[in-house]
Formats: sequence, C-alpha cells, structure tokens
Amino acid sequence: MGLFDRLLGSKKSITSGNAAPQAPKKEETFFLDPDAAKSVGDLAFMRRSNTIRHTFPGTASSPGMKELVDEVASMEAQAKMRSPGLPGAETVEAEINLTGGVPKPVKKTFAERLSSAELGERMKGSAVAVNAPGGPAAIKQEKEQASAQAQPQISQQSAKPGSTDTFKAWAKDITS
Repeated sequence: MGLFDRLLGSKKSITSGNAAPQAPKKEETFFLDPDAAKSVGDLAFMRRSNTIRHTFPGTASSPGMKELVDEVASMEAQAKMRSPGLPGAETVEAEINLTGGVPKPVKKTFAERLSSAELGERMKGSAVAVNAPGGPAAIKQEKEQASAQAQPQISQQSAKPGSTDTFKAWAKDITS
C-alpha cells in the first residue's frame, strides 16, 4: 500500500482467513396481475368507448347537414352512422336485370359488298391516300397555286435600295 493509494481512495479489502464467505440472499419472485403491473393511469377510463359526433355542411350536389358518428375505444374504432353524401357512405344498389339472364343479340360485323359508285365516293376521301405521294398536301399546294394565279400579279422591278417606285406601282394598281 502506497501513500497515493490511501489518498486516492483505492481500498483493497483485506480479509482475514477466519471470516466465513457470505452466502447470497435468496429472493422470492412474485407476479402482478396485468392491470396492477401497468402504471399508465386509470385503466377503466381508457378502456371505455367514446361516441364522437361530427357534423358537416352539405354541398351543392348533396344539400343538407351531414353527420358522422364514430364509436372509439382504446384499441378499435368503428363508424356507427354516416349520412348519405359523405365518403364511405355509398350504399351499394342491387343491379336489376330485366332480361332474366337472356344475353343481348350479337351484332353482325361481316363485310358488305360495295357498289362501284359507293366505292368511288369512299375513294374521294383523303384517308384513302394518306401515305400515297400527292395526297392531301399535293391537293393543298394545287389550290394555293390556283388562287395565286387568280390574283393579279404585282410587278416587282429591280430598283435601287430606298426607292419608292414599287410602292408607287402598287398604288397605281389599287386605284385603277
């Protein structure tokens, strides 16, 4: 034992050979019932179910006051009553079958023969020649060329930059 061991509190137990070793105490175990073992408060209060009533105003499509009554307990919740128009309150209506199980007649979809006149009428549409060269785009271009030829041509004279001769020619064409 040194000086510092005594000052710093390092005590070694010095046992003499005549002391008997102490036997550990034997503890008895006991169990509490589940309600007594919980210390969360009044269990009877927490186990009771509460009824909660919510009211809502109606909407334009479903006018009138709406009501939702819930039964809530500590471990479960269920809706006791929902007014019509609230989500989850849709009633399933039984589908009434007036045919008595008789299926609908099948529509016949067989191809019919076309007369040559009717075929000619159907061929006039643009859908027949969509992928053929000279289809609707070519027809549109021909119409534009025909309308351009119908309009009077204005002569474009090559003039010096800043010249107003072109505008004068246009004014003559308008007035004449």
